[in-house]
Amino acid sequence: MNIVQLFISLLLYFVLFYGISFILNMILKMTWIMAFVYPVIVLWIIGRVSLFDYIASPGESFGILWENIIGISMFDVIILGGGFIGIILAGMTIRYLRKAGYQMF
Repeated sequence: MNIVQLFISLLLYFVLFYGISFILNMILKMTWIMAFVYPVIVLWIIGRVSLFDYIASPGESFGILWENIIGISMFDVIILGGGFIGIILAGMTIRYLRKAGYQMF
């Protein structure tokens, strides 16, 4: 992976999770809900196993998940970290807007 691909992927994950988190914060009025849901999303992305398989055959599915966690590259960690930073900044933005008096947020 070259630096341009890394930068574009990082930016896309940041914007994607910032937007999703911002919208969920507006709808649910729970500022940090996505910060708790994000690790589950990351494990689902890394695991490459359908959610049904975790119920149907948990031993095999969690074994595959563990192997994929061990084999993750530094580029993937950076990209997924960019998504988490987007979630944190969306939460901070929502808190600021609520403190500034915006009722919709």
